[in-house]
Amino acid sequence: MTTDPPLTPMIRKLETHAPLDAEDRAALLALPHTVRTFDASAYLVREGDRPDKYAVLISGYAFRQKLTSDGLRQIISLHIPGDMLDLQHLHLKVADHNVQTLTSADVATIPRAAVQALARTRPGVEHALFVAALVEASIFREWVLNIGRRDARSRLAHLLCEFAARLDAQGLTPGRDYDFPMTQEQIGDALGLTAVHINRTLRALEVEGLIVRNGRQVSFPSWTALRQVADFSVRYLHLGMQSA
Repeated sequence: MTTDPPLTPMIRKLETHAPLDAEDRAALLALPHTVRTFDASAYLVREGDRPDKYAVLISGYAFRQKLTSDGLRQIISLHIPGDMLDLQHLHLKVADHNVQTLTSADVATIPRAAVQALARTRPGVEHALFVAALVEASIFREWVLNIGRRDARSRLAHLLCEFAARLDAQGLTPGRDYDFPMTQEQIGDALGLTAVHINRTLRALEVEGLIVRNGRQVSFPSWTALRQVADFSVRYLHLGMQSA
């Protein structure tokens, strides 16, 4: 049995949006890197840090969050295997938010200078990283719309649809059951709702037959109906090739 190189999930993610040739892929795999395992809730980036490394999520889940001055948390994105956790720090010197593991996770760290040098010498890699940053911005825009203009039922349905669609795009769901890693409190912090409200809304979606829960496992008996409730379209995920 062969094991894929640690940076393979990153290449798979980049190729979701942009073409890479064999030399691009080889150069990415050859980047110097270190893989570490982190427990859930570990900080990978803290606001105010000056990151000198570029982190890639190899397994597990992570999230970005911002805190108010009185300690209230807003989760601003959810990350799956293959995601680059601090893409913006290739060019921005100071972190303006926190990144934490949501579950136990394997994370590869690559020297920032090595990624910058590769992007300068490999136009295909530079294009793929740029597109990845644009897709992140598109997802952020959709999250703002979701929190600002959808009701609780649609917000939660939309989060579930996005999670499933992104996992499917990376081939990370062999079946149709999804291991949803967020607690009700964390979901509330992502959607601007209380944990009590999230609990009621989850139960309502179950009663309507839109979701089935078994512990952390969630499945969707009618994907079309759930998408309608969520007002969900994959357009903002830009899953097709974005050619140069």
